[in-house]
Amino acid sequence: MNTVLPLLNDAGPPPGSPGPDRLPDSAREGLATTPFGLYVHVPFCATRCGYCDFNTYTSDELGPGANRSEYAGTAIAELQRAARTLGPDLPTVSTVFVGGGTPTLLPADDLAAVLSAARGLFPFAGDVEVTTEANPETVSPESLARLREGGFTRVSLGMQSAAPHVLATLDRRHTPGRAVEAAHEARAAGFEHVNLDLIYGTPGESEADWAASLDAVLDSPVDHVSAYALIVEEGTKLARRVRRGELPMPDDDVLADRYEQADATLRGAGFRWYEVSNWATSDAARCRHNELYWANANWWGVGPGAHSHVGGLRWWNVKHPAAYADRLARGESPAQDAELLDEADRALEAVMLGLRLRDGLPLTALTDTGRARAAAAVTQGLLSPEAYGRGLAVLTDRGRLLADAVVRDLTD
Repeated sequence: MNTVLPLLNDAGPPPGSPGPDRLPDSAREGLATTPFGLYVHVPFCATRCGYCDFNTYTSDELGPGANRSEYAGTAIAELQRAARTLGPDLPTVSTVFVGGGTPTLLPADDLAAVLSAARGLFPFAGDVEVTTEANPETVSPESLARLREGGFTRVSLGMQSAAPHVLATLDRRHTPGRAVEAAHEARAAGFEHVNLDLIYGTPGESEADWAASLDAVLDSPVDHVSAYALIVEEGTKLARRVRRGELPMPDDDVLADRYEQADATLRGAGFRWYEVSNWATSDAARCRHNELYWANANWWGVGPGAHSHVGGLRWWNVKHPAAYADRLARGESPAQDAELLDEADRALEAVMLGLRLRDGLPLTALTDTGRARAAAAVTQGLLSPEAYGRGLAVLTDRGRLLADAVVRDLTD
């Protein structure tokens, strides 16, 4: 079983125990040869969307020491700790992903400064992928041009829907059409890859609404689309509205219909699924940072609440931006807890993640029971018989609709 390592005291982990400032030898094995990425979490949002349970904060929820104007410097301080910890033989950074929250609430110069600091601390691959998430209303042709000049190569825009009433239900602030407009602006600024994020199954969304959203995406210059089923997360405004009966719970059959509609539309336009919720026009257009996660490779997460993984050691930072900034200002680790995964845990995660990929999972990664269930899944139409004959578990179109159930069955 995995070992949980408490890091709750301000002085950091107990002397000699593994943690983000004291990597065990087992975590350093393969550090130089395993793909490595950086994730930078920007926790600020202008408003909180009703469906969102991410670690984000509006200005009204933050106290001293957690303001936007100082955040770039705070993030750079953690990057410096990361370089000291991972050195002297630093891994080469193949991907950088700035997420949130709304990263583009920070000035473009601040995001460029964080990226520049990372380049000064770590070796970067020549073809490094650098992504920022953005809400459409927080970017402009000028800010996008500055981000591109600063080294960003990919932008992921939160569109969610083209229907005004769906955006209102989700508490999104941008107007229909703005996401597509921003995608055109990103291309004009020179971004190599542009993604639009969609959410389907929102209460009140019709089949025609979803078709219009997909058509709007295809009218934009994107080479990547992410589409996620709406999940009603406990503790959110949306969950409270559903509980009070103001909105219905998303219907599983409707969600399946919407997914099939998205896949057929995107496939017809030259997009190909490579992960259950992600489509790209080519291998080059895939999000390599997310592929790094799905391959269970190594990454360092910077920012409040950010998670990291290096060689089977996983840790996560304190969640509140003020606590995070305070620890770094005192020269202390912002990590809250850590766990060291054993071989069985790592193998299980590899199966759970790999089964969601079009490239598939080697059958040898499954247990004997898992392989027997994989054979049964082929007869049930959930796994591809052709791929199975090549020694791979690959979801069929029907299997993708039931991906979570297939993963549970093959890993129990």
